[in-house]
Amino acid sequence: MVRRHDDDVDLKDEPTEETEVEAKPRKRKAVTRLVHEDLGEEVNGTGTGLAEVDPDDENASSMGQWLQLYEDSLKDLEEGEIVRGRVLKIDDKEVTVDVGFKSEGVIPVEEFPDLEGVKVGDEIEVFLEKTENQDGLVVLSKQRADFVKVWDRVKTAADNGELVEGKLVRKIKGGVVVDLYGVEAFLPGSQIALRQVQNVDSLIGQLMEFKIIKLNKRRRNIVVSRRSVLEEHRAKQKSEIIQELAKDQLREGVVKNITDFGAFVDLGGIDGLLHITDMSWGRVSHPSELVSIGDKVRVKVLSFDPEKERISLGMKQLTPYPWEDVDKRYSVTQRVKGKVVSITDYGAFVELEKGIEGLIHISEMSWTRHVRHPSKVVAIGDQIEAMILKIDKENEKISLGLKQIEPDPWLSLDERFPIGTRLTGKVRNLTNFGAFVEIEEGIDGLVHISDMSWTRRVVHPSEVLKKGDKVDVVVLSIDKDARRISLGLKQVSEDPWPTLAERYLPDMIVKGKVVRLLDRGVIVDLEDGLEGFIPLSQLGIEGLKKPSDSFKPDDVLELKVTRVDTQAHRIILSVKAWLTDQPAAAQSAFQERFKPQPSATEEPAVSAEEGSDAGTIA
Repeated sequence: MVRRHDDDVDLKDEPTEETEVEAKPRKRKAVTRLVHEDLGEEVNGTGTGLAEVDPDDENASSMGQWLQLYEDSLKDLEEGEIVRGRVLKIDDKEVTVDVGFKSEGVIPVEEFPDLEGVKVGDEIEVFLEKTENQDGLVVLSKQRADFVKVWDRVKTAADNGELVEGKLVRKIKGGVVVDLYGVEAFLPGSQIALRQVQNVDSLIGQLMEFKIIKLNKRRRNIVVSRRSVLEEHRAKQKSEIIQELAKDQLREGVVKNITDFGAFVDLGGIDGLLHITDMSWGRVSHPSELVSIGDKVRVKVLSFDPEKERISLGMKQLTPYPWEDVDKRYSVTQRVKGKVVSITDYGAFVELEKGIEGLIHISEMSWTRHVRHPSKVVAIGDQIEAMILKIDKENEKISLGLKQIEPDPWLSLDERFPIGTRLTGKVRNLTNFGAFVEIEEGIDGLVHISDMSWTRRVVHPSEVLKKGDKVDVVVLSIDKDARRISLGLKQVSEDPWPTLAERYLPDMIVKGKVVRLLDRGVIVDLEDGLEGFIPLSQLGIEGLKKPSDSFKPDDVLELKVTRVDTQAHRIILSVKAWLTDQPAAAQSAFQERFKPQPSATEEPAVSAEEGSDAGTIA
């Protein structure tokens, strides 16, 4: 069959009718051998209805006649036709084909999609591009012949919007080559699927249906689309599903996309939103914890708006509501195990089962430790055991206790540390009113400033102790209900006041160094931390309103003991009583030395309340 190839036309923009040359019956010419007189070479020729010529005939007339017949037999071969030829030779680069012309034609092996199925002697259809090139060879094309043969079929499918089937052959820049009825078509990357395909190589070799979206005969260009097919199919599915979709339906879908707030599920042509709060009765930090793109999921239609085409889906609704019979599965004082799923400033949430969480408040984490933050005790992901303290089914709350798993050490503290027990502890912290001393891990006792010294008044614990010191203390009292322990530092040594009362007798003359100025008097150091108190009226300065107007720290004063109170632990002293026994010159010198000198920049004196307490040296 011989088919004439018309001028190329872009059917995409200018659809025209193609002129087709009907196949002409061509009789196979008898093959003969001609010998050129000049070269002495054999030449193949054909003749129609002629007897075979004797090659030994030397008659010039016969030879000329034969050549003329040979030339006449080739006149019906024209460029732009599809002709049949016989394969003469196949090598790594070319296929040699005899089409019955003066010389053979060669075709690159790349034009044969199935080279393994071609063998020497086979007859194939090829496109005659030129009868003779610069090398004297016939220019043939297998690809163009294949293209022309399927052109009508492809154009008809394109005009009618019909689908065509092809195989994805290989990946190229910008898309994929598709084998369409034996010719190559181009599938752009954007037309492979509804969404961008991450791994195009996985599709190579697959058979698919396509829609032809562009034709250019002149350039032998065919562009196809798989996406158009999928879009039409999706539109059809969408139309069908909208008609049958209803609330509370159970459907299957494929996870199409995942966001921070949920996942979009393709129900078959239309997408629905599976919100993160409807994925599980339990806590979900991100939708990717439960689903992945491409997963097949079973969901329930929670709501459907046909006009806006909005669908809300739920997955947790497929399982029973876990709080329904929570009081039957759990009870107060029951020990339970769970996983820490969240930590806040006030406590930690523990998942007992999917959808059931309990809170361990920070106050329920330790019997003995002062927990500043729950993260100091537990971490997210920890598997722990706790005790149920309270169940509030109506508000979906369960209170848990972590410390209740262990015995309360305070209940047996008085048995382990009876009153009067002497022990060694570590100073953990200092406050304005005392020092906390750890007597065992997690249990601290308070040494009040009044229990730090027998003989001196301690204004701040730092005057006696510092953080980290190892000290000996005595247990003074234990309050198990309030969880308090009182400790004494001075009680470690014997009370010196009975002995001091014998040493410091009334009217005894002593010296004292000013160590503290109060509103109602002055405190002096008598010896080795033993302090005495001089009331304001006994300072020897008439009309003195503030001790700081006349005296300052480190002043040394002559004093007379007026009274020793062993119960209140104080020694009362008097400058005035001492001055009475001194000569006038000494009294005048004292008055001159300590003459009141009020100053606007003077340091503030201790409050009256503090001064009243100063009467007790403790």
